[in-house]
Parts: sequence; structure tokens; C-alpha cells
Amino acid sequence: MNTPNISKEDILNAFEYRHATKEFDVSKTIPDADIDFILKTAHLSPSSFGFEPWHFVVVQDKELRELLKPVAWGAPLKLDTASHFVLGLSMKAPMTKFDSDYIMDMMKNVKQFPEDVIEMYSKFYREFQERDFSLDTDKKLFDWASKQTYIALGNMMTAAALTGIDSCPIEGFHQEKAEALLKEKFNVDTDKYGLSFMVAFGYRKEDPARAKSRRDFEDIVSWK
Repeated sequence: MNTPNISKEDILNAFEYRHATKEFDVSKTIPDADIDFILKTAHLSPSSFGFEPWHFVVVQDKELRELLKPVAWGAPLKLDTASHFVLGLSMKAPMTKFDSDYIMDMMKNVKQFPEDVIEMYSKFYREFQERDFSLDTDKKLFDWASKQTYIALGNMMTAAALTGIDSCPIEGFHQEKAEALLKEKFNVDTDKYGLSFMVAFGYRKEDPARAKSRRDFEDIVSWK
């Protein structure tokens, strides 16, 4: 494993270049190797306790994209023009609660912890849920999982920008109606997964009309 050696200038340039692309160039398609690279950055993203409470559905079927339009008011133009369109799913309580089969499988078979470490990790995770963060409802557990999934979203969009690929994150959808559609038409088990975000990838049709605007750096950072 080599130590990364990407210049700070190149990284900041990618952040300056990135913008929420509303319409993509339909004549351009992201190469398979590049979209694979973007998805791999999601795969390698960090998550609380390393439990990876996410799943990503890449929607390329035009008929399925059409079905999403009525439940996603922020997505129609992106659904029509994006090279690739991804649904970010987060695990619900049956998957992420401290005593779930999924969590036990992660510790035992994915992380391959020995029994004593599993016991210790389980204790920490239970205390985290019950005491530290009060994750005592299904909604709180889903929101916590969504926070982890958003880390993967940020990494995917940054990876895309670093390679000259545009993106647009989307929360403009009706969650209940969207999840009903995912259950009926996308074969998603909505008892286990909920929809946190959508994100479109492709190449911008045109440059943004104005420069990126942000608050002053000093307004968002303080040192103590």
C-alpha cells in the first residue's frame, strides 16, 4: 500500500470544480471502469463501528427511471440525462440494532473477530446505542445509519470530481412513496432498508452560470 501523494492544489481544484449538476450531457457516458472506481470509494468508506449500514442501487433501466419521477420531484431532469443514477439505501432497525443477526454476522464472518472480541464489541455497541446516543426508536436508528451512508455519498462525489465526473445529490423525493415503489418494482426489502438519498453522475451539459459561493472560511472554523 503506497502513501497517497495527490497535491493539495489538485484536491482543492476538484472541490472548486464540483457543483450540483442539474442537467447532464446525454451524449457522454461514464466508462465502466470509472463508475466502478466511484462505487469502490463507497465500498471503502468509513462507518461507525465499521458496520457498513448501506446498500447502493445503480438504476440504468429507463423504465425504472421513469417510475421514479413521480415520487422524486428533485430528480426528473437528472433521471433523463445522467449517465448513472444511484439510490443510497440505509439499514433499518432490524439490521442495525445491537443484537441483530446482521451485526453478529459482520463481527463473526466479515471482521472475523474472536469470541472474546465479539463479546467486548457487542457490549460497547449496545452501550453506544442505549446510553451514549439514545438510539431507542426505529427512526433514530435509521437516521443514524443514514449519517453513515452520507459519508459514502460524500466520498463518491469527491472521487467523481477528482476524475472530472460531475454529480448531483438529491433529497427531493417523497420518502414513503419512494420506498413503496422500491418494494414493488425494485425488489428492495423495505423492512430492512430505507431510502436516504439519490445521486446522479455524468458530465455537465454546461458550466454553472456563476462561481461557487461560500461563507468566509473564518466564519465556519474556530480554534480553542
